[in-house]
Amino acid sequence: MLVNLNQVLSYTKVRKFGVGMFNGLSADFYEGLIDAAEQLRCPIIIGVADRFVDRLDFEMIAEVMIFLAKRASVPVCVHLDHAKSLKNIMRAIKAGFTSVMFDGSSLPFEENIKRTREVVEIAHSVGVSVEGELGVVGRGDFDFKNPEFYTKPDEAEEFAQKTQVDALAVSIGTVHGVYKGEPKLDFERLSEIRKRVDCYLVLHGGSGLSDVDFKKCIEYGINKVNIFTDLTLAINAQLPEFVKQTEDLTPAIFEKIREIVKLEAIKKLKIFGSYNIL
Repeated sequence: MLVNLNQVLSYTKVRKFGVGMFNGLSADFYEGLIDAAEQLRCPIIIGVADRFVDRLDFEMIAEVMIFLAKRASVPVCVHLDHAKSLKNIMRAIKAGFTSVMFDGSSLPFEENIKRTREVVEIAHSVGVSVEGELGVVGRGDFDFKNPEFYTKPDEAEEFAQKTQVDALAVSIGTVHGVYKGEPKLDFERLSEIRKRVDCYLVLHGGSGLSDVDFKKCIEYGINKVNIFTDLTLAINAQLPEFVKQTEDLTPAIFEKIREIVKLEAIKKLKIFGSYNIL
């Protein structure tokens, strides 16, 4: 069933676990993700990253995502990830997405508040949830020693109050993509942010963290965990050998991608505590 972000994350108020948000690129991805959620009987968020909107036929993939979500036997939220423009947010809302993220983390603090609030007013008027971001979730070369990159608890409190976002992505030392070196997560900062804000908290840059790190993040207040890199790494690792051994690639290659994504998603969802929720 198709639900918005608020509805899918509301399950974490009853039981402490992390709802997985998995970005995809094709129907095979999304079918595999929903297969995983249905097998584990848990809610799930399927998404597409803003950087792929203009590289894919967005309206076509949106129709696929929404169709799959509506026919699923578990709650599924359809989410636009890391949008930096109102244009793409409006495209997603018009296409039927139930959740959008406005990433104003690179903007000055007050400008981030202003623009995020504008998105919230538009989205909430049509029942669409909004995620904002505060702090810097870098790439693999993230400077863990720079305190300015981390989300400040007092700013998180002000940001949440003034924007009325449904969820807030925070920076506690994770990075997008593959880590270079050992992740160093600031759990004390996360705990303090959790005490100060009422909205749901989101962990970006989850790929590469240990099982213990994930569980501790959820224990300290994370409600939503984003994953994409680990899905693509699993496909890159397994698909070439499969192609070598398979003579008829149609439709076998698509079925294989669906299977790889499903199994990788199941591994992550179990770590997040997302099983037998429904």
